[in-house]
Amino acid sequence: MSTFGETVQSIEAALSGQLRHDVVEAVASARPFGRALTLLRKNMDTHVWRGGGLSLKLGPGVDDLDRRTRDEGFHVLHDWDGKADHVTANTIVGDVLGYVADQRGGEDTDRAALAILVDYYFAYLLALLAMRVWDEDDPGHQFDRITDLLRVLQGPLGSGHKFADDAEMLMLIATSHYEPKEHGYYQLLERVRSLPASNRTTVAVGHAHAMGGHLRFAYEITSGRSVAGTRDDNVTDYPWLCFALATLMDDYERLSSAGTPSADLERIVEALANGLSADTAAFIRQPPSSLSAQESERVRFATSLEAHRTDLLEAFARHRPLDRSYSPLSLYFNFSQNLVKGSVVDALLMGEPWNVSLNDLFTGLPREDVRNMGKEKLARTVAAYARRHPDTIGGRLAAVVHYDPAAGRRSFAASVRVITGA
Repeated sequence: MSTFGETVQSIEAALSGQLRHDVVEAVASARPFGRALTLLRKNMDTHVWRGGGLSLKLGPGVDDLDRRTRDEGFHVLHDWDGKADHVTANTIVGDVLGYVADQRGGEDTDRAALAILVDYYFAYLLALLAMRVWDEDDPGHQFDRITDLLRVLQGPLGSGHKFADDAEMLMLIATSHYEPKEHGYYQLLERVRSLPASNRTTVAVGHAHAMGGHLRFAYEITSGRSVAGTRDDNVTDYPWLCFALATLMDDYERLSSAGTPSADLERIVEALANGLSADTAAFIRQPPSSLSAQESERVRFATSLEAHRTDLLEAFARHRPLDRSYSPLSLYFNFSQNLVKGSVVDALLMGEPWNVSLNDLFTGLPREDVRNMGKEKLARTVAAYARRHPDTIGGRLAAVVHYDPAAGRRSFAASVRVITGA
């Protein structure tokens, strides 16, 4: 059996039984909280877990999958330290654990927080697996298999914290930080194009929202509202967004031809509106050089957009950001994984899981969903945390997450002006 298959089976065994519960109970007996966190860090660093009648040594499999993924240009388990200009020594989960130890180490041990950390660890292992689905036959099936494991992770045996809804979103989280070598993004995009249609659509929806929010951040914050600066600083993002928009437009044409409104069609429209909001002209008027290799795809999208312009503008209007309701077009950020990390950090500090995934933050649908209040609360909570802990961007301090309906309306209005030729 391959390393991928063996690791999937081991993680399935870990998530499906009492292992996580037993691990938390074992380390929770230590006092104070900092001591329990130290014990849990040892499990994470060694990838050795015991509980529920199991003794799992995940290290060899994880190390092999991580090494192969690094060779392709991605450091899934580790972040980039912009100040030191190198990959962090600790994993992303390890850094979060260390932060919580600094903040709460002297308190009574918090079982809920320990359980969230354990789930966060396994969520990142699933994200690593999502990057390796092409190691096996039928990668679309492997994506679906990891999605099933994600549901188990976030099911009744877990902490109650939500990270993502599908393996395709885990892949996005895995790749949403700075990488010093960018060749992997182009290779990964070509692999995504080979997926079955349903998986491609899931990737496209997530990436349209992610790239819309990321490029709006680049425009508003990183480049100081310079379109040229945004394009020059985000060369690898434009091909991904072009793929997402073209894929979603194909889906729009297919679904709209049925002649009846549907939840799937509205989901496509929302993603199109968000993806276009950052730099509409790049896809229908003045393409940057980063899209030169995808000119036929871009032209196909632009032609379809023009053919359906009247109907799409009417549909887009339903997604104009408002002060009184949640909208993903009001959310902009440097990297998607910081939204997940922010929700985890807040949950760990408060000892209360968030039942809002990254997928949830990327949609305001259905509008009557009571969870939309939770989405806005989480978006504003993470944005407030980012303001209290700004990063240095372009030589100045700036928050890396913003939730601002007024800024969303500005981007939406600018996009409509380009589409209408006003």
